Amino acid sequence: MRSVFKLLLEYFREFGGSEFWVKPTAAIITMLIIFFVAWLAHFITRQVLVRIVVRIAKRTKTTWDDILVGNKLFNGLAHLVPAFIILYTANFSFPVLHQELSELEPEVLAELSKDHYFKLAGFLIKIAKIYFTIIIVFVANSVLNSGMEIYNTTEYSHHRPIKGYIQLIKILVYFMAGIMVLAVLLNRNPTVLLTGLGAMAAVLLLVFKDTILGFVASIQLSANDMVKIGDWIEMPSHKADGTVIDITLNTVKVQNWDKTISTIPTYALVAESFYNWKGMEESGGRRIKRSVAIDTNTIKFCDAAMLSRFEKFDLIRDYVREKEQELKEYNKGKNLAEEDYISGRHQTNVGIFRKYLEVYLRQHPKIKQDLTFLVRQLAPQGKGLPIEIYVFSNDQAWANYEAIQADIFDHIFAVIPEFELRVFQEPTGADIEKIGIR
Repeated sequence: MRSVFKLLLEYFREFGGSEFWVKPTAAIITMLIIFFVAWLAHFITRQVLVRIVVRIAKRTKTTWDDILVGNKLFNGLAHLVPAFIILYTANFSFPVLHQELSELEPEVLAELSKDHYFKLAGFLIKIAKIYFTIIIVFVANSVLNSGMEIYNTTEYSHHRPIKGYIQLIKILVYFMAGIMVLAVLLNRNPTVLLTGLGAMAAVLLLVFKDTILGFVASIQLSANDMVKIGDWIEMPSHKADGTVIDITLNTVKVQNWDKTISTIPTYALVAESFYNWKGMEESGGRRIKRSVAIDTNTIKFCDAAMLSRFEKFDLIRDYVREKEQELKEYNKGKNLAEEDYISGRHQTNVGIFRKYLEVYLRQHPKIKQDLTFLVRQLAPQGKGLPIEIYVFSNDQAWANYEAIQADIFDHIFAVIPEFELRVFQEPTGADIEKIGIR
């Protein structure tokens, strides 16, 4: 290209051109020729070689090459061709430009600075180096994105997400690229700039505080398997209750059940407490924990007529008969009369009701039988006697779970009067009117 520059100088001088504009004009035209050649080389590379590579990738059975194509890795590599052309066409006639200008002798630098082509070459080399830096950043970004996508195709990725680590590496790449660009523009050694940044360590720690905390938290979350994408978590302090849809270096995104998105700092999941319902989901069941309050005024011993009626119910027939026989033998052994309800043992309507609920739930097709199964009394607290159902449904889908729970308690409220029991309910306006209080 130096010979092109000289030819242009001689050409313009033959036409009587002034040195004031001949050298700058020749330099500009030379620069345009270099850019055109670089563009032409890039066009050929992209239109021919890259297309061939893309076609080969599409025909293979593997998916990793398709991911590389999708992230435009080969398009980025195609930019290396014009970068090399710009660098070496501008630089081949001035080997000293391989050195840092600050390292040259003052006399040599003063002499070279008078040469217009030297100025042009120095300008083009700066452009080429910055261009190289941008290409490296683009290629590194494509490689990192491709690597993350390939990793996400594995089953292991659901337990150990790497998006936070990828983001950290990208930050380091961008940071180093910025240092390189500054070094090129200022004609300084990059290591000198990096050394100078040591004095700014405290400022950098303050600026990147969230990033550093997020990085450490990401390692802890991943190493301890605390949360992963797809987990249902609940964090009241951040009003989050839903599914984790994204884990990054600085934030965790949770899609709540009302379809809103809650953004939680990654380090908050380590510093604060939260609920992870992963265990419930892995168990295959979803807990039903609800109670019905029985009016204690309706609890009583069962007489013969009540027991005879209960024996007509298929679910509790065997239990009522076996239990009654057991109690009669016990009372007989103690020489107790059947009418002695105080000294002897007798069945109660609430006891039979609890047994009925247990048998009813045992044969219910939507209740998971291999998990915790309880029908129990809770301590009465002035609002009746709570009978609690503590079981697990075998369907975890929210809508289905609510339907199963509702169906069970619809049945319970409807069947309670059959046991001569009544649900406890606080007085309403209609109740007050019935007793004549106005």
